[in-house]
Amino acid sequence: MQIILLFSVSILLFTVDILFFKEKKIKPILKNILIYTFGVHTIAFVIMKEILDKKTIYHESGLNVSYFLKYFIFACVIGLIVIFVKALLTKSITIERNQKRLGLVRGIVTFISIIFVIIGSFLYFGTEWFINFFGKLTPEQFIFNFNSPIKGTASGITGQIINGPVILLLGISVPFLIIMVLNFAVVRNGKTLFTDHIIKYVGWLLSLIIIVYGVQYSMEQLQLKKVYQAYYDDSNYIKDNYKAPKTTQITFPKKKKNLIHIYLESYENSYFDESSGGYMKKNLMPDLEKLYDEGVSFSNTTKRGGPYQTYGSSWSVASMVNMSTGLPLKIPMNGNGYGKSGYFLPGAVGIGDILNKEGYNQTVMFGADADFGGLTTFFTTHGNYKIYDVKHARKINKIPKDYKVWWGYEDKKLYQFAKEEITRLSKEGKPFNFTMENADTHFPDGYIEKDTPRPFDKQYSNVIFHSQKQVTDFVRWIQQQDFYDDTVIVLTGDHLSMDKKYFKDFNPKYHRSVTNLIINDKFKSQKLKTTNRHYAPFDMYPTILSSMGVDIKGSKLGLGTDLSSNEKTLIERDSLNKVNEELSRKSNYYNKEFVSERKVK
Repeated sequence: MQIILLFSVSILLFTVDILFFKEKKIKPILKNILIYTFGVHTIAFVIMKEILDKKTIYHESGLNVSYFLKYFIFACVIGLIVIFVKALLTKSITIERNQKRLGLVRGIVTFISIIFVIIGSFLYFGTEWFINFFGKLTPEQFIFNFNSPIKGTASGITGQIINGPVILLLGISVPFLIIMVLNFAVVRNGKTLFTDHIIKYVGWLLSLIIIVYGVQYSMEQLQLKKVYQAYYDDSNYIKDNYKAPKTTQITFPKKKKNLIHIYLESYENSYFDESSGGYMKKNLMPDLEKLYDEGVSFSNTTKRGGPYQTYGSSWSVASMVNMSTGLPLKIPMNGNGYGKSGYFLPGAVGIGDILNKEGYNQTVMFGADADFGGLTTFFTTHGNYKIYDVKHARKINKIPKDYKVWWGYEDKKLYQFAKEEITRLSKEGKPFNFTMENADTHFPDGYIEKDTPRPFDKQYSNVIFHSQKQVTDFVRWIQQQDFYDDTVIVLTGDHLSMDKKYFKDFNPKYHRSVTNLIINDKFKSQKLKTTNRHYAPFDMYPTILSSMGVDIKGSKLGLGTDLSSNEKTLIERDSLNKVNEELSRKSNYYNKEFVSERKVK
């Protein structure tokens, strides 16, 4: 089929050439055959692969009829441009000034069409770049990023914007603008073939298509309709199912356990091999998998699995809120901004609040700037955590003042600093809670450190392989310390990876889930149901406390259910679709009880 397509394009273009130029000599005809058989397709392939970053018609995974039709049209357009340029160079046609103007009304329509093309192109290219850079976001994350501090983002974002959507926007808008404002006529042998008026009519129609498609594409991909609905729907689901920590009996053991919670950026069970429930032919996380024999992991299948990524939990800040407060992170209403005013869900009670009340020393560590997404505010107002981020590392001269790689400093340094901070906490004479998040596995492609092995073809695979070895070595170090017997280690993937290109060839029927593992927990003596569990990230809230030997009356806290208990989770009771549907709707209770700052002012 691919060969037939190539020759059909070539034959069509060659026929147009013969009819237009009426060439009869053998040598020029043979030259034209080569041009339309090899030249046009070569140009088309280069543009598709190197500029548009698309598959060519030669692809092992196969291509559908729709793609072939698109290529046929694309190659024909390239060929017609070649014929037009050839006609100009051979002076078979000439371009002259068109003396007949369109008039005021049509001029205004032309101006509007230019605006439509700019807006439509901006929406399409901007949305494409936004998704490729940030991933396909939920409405919560989309709005959240505009309502919280934006410090601490990965370096190079400005350059990527300029080299991405800005260049593409100019590449479409500028030529369209030039064509639409020029007055010209294409003449052959003294006879006008067509004028700019025809081009402008086509441009008007094209501009309507571009603006409609751009708006439709942006609304669909960024789920703007759901954003709108979230402001006007109302649900009592959170109100009816929330178990308030302030009114729930929570009892700590006499000997309090330390907690080390490591949020693993974009860690998925898909990185395991197929025999373990992953998607890979070769296991990307062999070292981490060995740790699973030493702890407890809750799976939605009979193999490696984890929680469902529920509404309001699909990015780092949201996952931390879910797992530490038992709540989804929903769109801030009534002008409230997460972290900007010095408050972040002031009505919520998190693990940090509970442990702080019990006399724990607490530190949270990032290789990035903790101001990003309001995390500084969240952790300081929910447990009085010490913030150890890239700013703090610079302040105490752990890194140079101008040091900046990836999101701040790389994970190799992160684990080194973490060992020092945990050692300090262990000598303070109090139970401690140390929370951290790595970042080298953040998309796109991850950050590849100098000593990263490269056994795989893809950079992201190599980053994951190296990262899981670092995590495992860090856990092994903890296990060798004097304080380990009194310490629970929690390893949780924060959310599904947003690296769109890495997963583009995955079977859509494969269910991706994040990793979870609890080591040195109090569950050892219990008979647990750990497989075929259907749960959400917020179920980790009471489960983590329970793993520390904390007794929670009723086994429920926030919206979460202690997975070591016999109680059903909300998903097990109501279904995933029901939970997501209700969480996506506006909750006046959520806004009043957790987001509103009136109670603390």
